[in-house]
Amino acid sequence: MSDASHADVAAVIKSLMREVPDFPEPGIQFKDLTPVLADARGLATVTDALAAVAPDVDLVAGIDARGFLLGAAVAIRLGTGVLAIRKGGKLPPPVHRETYDLEYGSATLEIPADGMQLTGLRVLLVDDVLATGGTMAAGVTLLEAGGATVTAGAVVLELAALDGRSKLPDVAVTSLYVV
Repeated sequence: MSDASHADVAAVIKSLMREVPDFPEPGIQFKDLTPVLADARGLATVTDALAAVAPDVDLVAGIDARGFLLGAAVAIRLGTGVLAIRKGGKLPPPVHRETYDLEYGSATLEIPADGMQLTGLRVLLVDDVLATGGTMAAGVTLLEAGGATVTAGAVVLELAALDGRSKLPDVAVTSLYVV
């Protein structure tokens, strides 16, 4: 994506994103992407930009939950399937499972270990926000456990101060808008 088009995408996101002060706790300036995804132009702009990150993949994987929406839209653009990376306990066994630390506790992500073949697939990993990097790193670990290669990661918004990229040293991550 050229610098001019990247600036245009970032401008669309910034114009539609809602900022909510003191949520989920005092001092936090929450960045709400819901209006971006609910706007036809915003969704199309974000989808096209995310699809441009890795146009030569076999599968798009979206992380629970807004990554599902984005991943499906990007997969349609790329002519691939989409894999939903689910929160723990939502899939029937057997599953590949990865538990990771959050700012206030831990979480678990899962993908099916049966019923689909990931070995050798090139995957674009998509999520809405890159914050501390734990969720996306867990997604990479899961996909690799299934035999896939994550060729790139892509997010709509990156919270740069939280340094999530440091948990993804081997994955090229594209952020459409960085704050």
